[in-house]
Amino acid sequence: MYSTAFLDLPPMQAVSGEVHLPGSKSISNRVLLLAALSRGTTTVHDLLASDDTRVMLDALRQIGCVVDETGGSTVCITGLGGRAPLSPAKLFMGNAGTAMRPLTAALALLGGQFELSGVPRMHERPIGDLVDALRQLGCQIDYLGNDGYPPLRIAHAQGVPALALSAPIRVRGDVSSQFLTALLMALPLAAATQAVVIEVVGELISKPYIAITLQLLARFGIVVAHQNWQRFTIPAGSNYQSPGSIHVEADASSASYFIALGAIAPSATGQKGIKIQGVGLDSIQGDIRFVEAARAMGAVVTGGANWLQIERGAWPLQAIDQDCNHIPDAAMTLAVMALYANGTTTLRNIASWRVKETDRIAAMATELRKLGATVEEGVDFIRVTPPGRVEDWKPASIHTYDDHRVAMCFSLATFNPAHLPVRIEDPKCVAKTFPDYFEALFSVTQTATDHIPVICIDGPTASGKGTVAAAVAQRLGYRFLDSGAMYRITALAALRAGLAIDEGHEARIAAMAQNLPVRFEGGKVLLGGDDVTDAIRTEEAGMNASRVSALPAVRTALVQLQHSFRRLPGLVADGRDMGTVIFPDAPLKVYLTASAACRAERRHKQLISKGFSANIEDLRADLEARDARDSTRSIAPLKPAQDALVLDNSTLTIDEAVNQVLAWWQERQPFAVSAPG
Repeated sequence: MYSTAFLDLPPMQAVSGEVHLPGSKSISNRVLLLAALSRGTTTVHDLLASDDTRVMLDALRQIGCVVDETGGSTVCITGLGGRAPLSPAKLFMGNAGTAMRPLTAALALLGGQFELSGVPRMHERPIGDLVDALRQLGCQIDYLGNDGYPPLRIAHAQGVPALALSAPIRVRGDVSSQFLTALLMALPLAAATQAVVIEVVGELISKPYIAITLQLLARFGIVVAHQNWQRFTIPAGSNYQSPGSIHVEADASSASYFIALGAIAPSATGQKGIKIQGVGLDSIQGDIRFVEAARAMGAVVTGGANWLQIERGAWPLQAIDQDCNHIPDAAMTLAVMALYANGTTTLRNIASWRVKETDRIAAMATELRKLGATVEEGVDFIRVTPPGRVEDWKPASIHTYDDHRVAMCFSLATFNPAHLPVRIEDPKCVAKTFPDYFEALFSVTQTATDHIPVICIDGPTASGKGTVAAAVAQRLGYRFLDSGAMYRITALAALRAGLAIDEGHEARIAAMAQNLPVRFEGGKVLLGGDDVTDAIRTEEAGMNASRVSALPAVRTALVQLQHSFRRLPGLVADGRDMGTVIFPDAPLKVYLTASAACRAERRHKQLISKGFSANIEDLRADLEARDARDSTRSIAPLKPAQDALVLDNSTLTIDEAVNQVLAWWQERQPFAVSAPG
């Protein structure tokens, strides 16, 4: 997951490959709560690992459920099974509506003393209609802040008295379907001796989400009847029973981004679009009907029980006028697809957007306008007209409002015909439902090599270029290349393969060097799965690296290997010839230097800290001699690239040097004015 302040996405051009989706958030949190209310142990397979499921799991532990997470995406929940929950308890629900609302209803019926709170945005999301319905049952629930909104206090020792169930429970259905879902999952607790009836007041929005709830209730032994989605009857004698094990279907809402991706992007040469694994055309999730809207806009979608295949069809896409009541979350993706349509797209019946993680109608309108679109918004609709000409597209820094769907939707704007980059602010907000979204996106998208940005940081020995480059890469979320380690790694790999480092083995070492599985992660150097950080820093490793560098075929192979590090979303490379030889087209080249005295002092401190004895004057003389050799060598002499910016960090801290490089990088971005921080 990218945890940077922002993530710059270069313009994309094509798509191919296969993506495996995480589990559905809606199904995951429903299943967790149903398992918690059941008798017995439920093994939940393919559970979504996200912020929303994390707050639910933490809350279940607090109220007395046994939660075993030792199986990766498999979690075992031993439910309360009729036992009273542990209380008092203070439960933090983050911004997870799928946890806050159902858990409020369940705890109110079970009885006890609880406080439920969340992030500031959760305290702006309405819950009054649910509380009103629960108060009809005699539940004691108080608002700790503004009336109608969390945080809440539940304070009654016993569950719902039987006499409170003589009349139907009435709840509004036109604000959020989560209110009805919460009651449907909680009221079986009060239906041991008599049926319980729920009546929906007004139009029920998001019916497909209620359908998910009903199907999952049936899996746990509760079969609920309904009349035209307005009257629901929970039968007398209802009793939650664990199904033993249950699999969580992949998230159909998350599939919408990749369905849209296949509709927008041409297929890579010789490929047929993109394949989505984990969810299919017969999904129980209502958002699978996004496929219908995507097809109406021109996508070619085929699929089976557990997979979808998407290719671009009609182009440009066709503008649509769509009632999105049945796909409220996935409909946000249609708003970005509208950027590629041949007219004005209208999305209707989306009033629920206003009370989600943010006011999504306002958010989508604001960010679409940044890209050059013309947008009209209303109480329950949004109308999007794409930029009229290629030159009307604008580079944009997308504010994401701590809303995962805003971040994922606008990543699709990188296929704009103007080939402009897009900045996604706070990319880690996708952790709510799809922590590895951007990694999945990069795995199936392609672009021209020269679209992938590179920052080169060259300089003499002990100038601090490696430390600065690694920190810059971390701050930007870019890949990192320590070119100085490449020859050492090659020498180590050759010796491990039984190859003497000499001309007789040059061809074999070169062939091996072309495909070395090298990674630089978290300050470590990895060769395949082996941490070789310390092994390549010895004096012997340095001498072997010098012998390797004398083999022309190996040098050529290593140039190709270094080029292969230029992958999405970008690269920071440090060395001695990154800007002059390896990446001469890099948009930012920095030559980092420091006085010989300063570098000798740094090297001395480094050696002393590792337990080696050293003399500063000897170190300084060695560095000056090495500088002279490096600057006069016949192949790739050490010197700044003609367009490099020279940064003398003799008196700078590491952070100051890093900040200067980042400032230079920001100045080169087309959306620098609207960048955060």
